[in-house]
Amino acid sequence: MDLVLIQMSALMLCGACWGVLTPNRLSAEQTRLVLTSVVYYFFLPAMVLDVLWQAEIGWQSLQYSLLGCFGILVSLLLSWLLVRLFKFNKVQTGAVLLAAAFPNVTYLGLPVLEQIFGSMARSVVIQIDLFAVAPLVYTLGIMLARHYGEADVDEKPKSGWAFFNAPPFWAAFVAVVLNLNHVMPPPWLTGLLQKCSGAVAPLMIFSLGMALSWRDVRLGNLPYILPVVAIKLFLMPLAAMALIGYTNLPAQNKAAAVMDIGMPSMILGIVLCDRYKLDSSLYATAVTITTGLSLLSLPFWYTLLCG
Repeated sequence: MDLVLIQMSALMLCGACWGVLTPNRLSAEQTRLVLTSVVYYFFLPAMVLDVLWQAEIGWQSLQYSLLGCFGILVSLLLSWLLVRLFKFNKVQTGAVLLAAAFPNVTYLGLPVLEQIFGSMARSVVIQIDLFAVAPLVYTLGIMLARHYGEADVDEKPKSGWAFFNAPPFWAAFVAVVLNLNHVMPPPWLTGLLQKCSGAVAPLMIFSLGMALSWRDVRLGNLPYILPVVAIKLFLMPLAAMALIGYTNLPAQNKAAAVMDIGMPSMILGIVLCDRYKLDSSLYATAVTITTGLSLLSLPFWYTLLCG
C-alpha cells in the first residue's frame, strides 16, 4: 500500500511540476484538457468495453449501484445538516454539498485500487462509477448546482438523460449487450483493448496532478473544508462499510468498493461550480486538501478492511 501511494504521489507531483515548468509553452490547463479529452473519448471507453464485456453483471452490479448511491445520499444529508447548522451562504453551501458527496472514483480510485487489488478492481470501480456516481452527478449534482448557484436566464433545462450520451456510457451499453448475449471477443481485440486500458491509470494520475492548485488553498476556506474532510474521507466510507456487510460480495471486492467510495472530492465539481457560479475557490480547496489527506485515510481504510 505504501509503495502504491509513493508511486501515485510521484506521478501527481510530475503533473504539478508540468504546470510550473510549462514545457514547450504548454500550460497545465491546456495539457490537462488534451489528456483528459483523450482519456474520456478513447482510452476510458476502451477500458469500459474491455472490463464490462467479460465482467460478472447482474445482482453484483445492483449491489455496487445501491452501495454507491447510499454513500452519496448519506453524505449529502450529513453535509446539508452541517451547512444549515453553521449557516453557510448559498454559493458556499452548493460547493460544500458537491465536494462532500461525490468521490473521485475513477480518476483517482481506478489507478490506486488497480495497483492495490489488481485488475479485479477495474470492474468494481467502473460499475460504481457508471451505475451510481455518474448518474447522480449528472442529475442530482446538476440540480443542486443550479439550485444554490445561478443559471443563465436563457438556459433551457436539459434532460438528465442527455448527459448519458457520452462515450463511456455507450461503451458500457455495448459491453453489457455483448456480455449478456455471451459474445466472446476475438483475441486481437482483447489484446488491443487491454493495451488501451493500460494507458488510463497513468494519464489520469498525471492529469490529476495538473488539476491540483495550492494557490486556491486559502486560510479563510479551511473552516468550511473540515466538514468536507470528515464526511468525505471518514463518514462516507464508514456508511458504505456498514451497508456492505449485508452484501454477498467477495471480501476483496468489498474492500475495493469501500475504498473507492472513500476517495477524495471529484475534479468534475469544479466545472459545475464555475458553470453555476458557486464558490469555485472553496471547491478547489476541498479537492486539494482531501486529495492530500487521502494519502493518510486510504492506508487507514486498507488496514481496517484487509488487516
